[in-house]
Amino acid sequence: MAIRHLVFCKFRPEITASARDELVAQLQALARVEGIRFSNFEASENVSPENLAHGFELAFSMDFASAEDRDAYLVHPEHQKVGAAIVASADGGTNGLCVFDMATGAYA
Repeated sequence: MAIRHLVFCKFRPEITASARDELVAQLQALARVEGIRFSNFEASENVSPENLAHGFELAFSMDFASAEDRDAYLVHPEHQKVGAAIVASADGGTNGLCVFDMATGAYA
């Protein structure tokens, strides 16, 4: 089963756009780390006109071929470092994040 890993972030007010860009660059670089396998990385600021983002400013997603690949990513030391930087930048730590993993094609 393929997994799409989605993360939504609310940042502390003092976190600059360039600091957010650096976090995204660090996430992208994880694709080149031995032992980490994901594809289709995307990241964007919220562009919805619906005003339903509840303060979440940035989202990123990546696809894993299997739950096992996702699970290996979650515990990988390089992911742990980048994840810690994201949590430190989030408004309220983990309360400033929403992580949602979905099985791709589940309702196709």
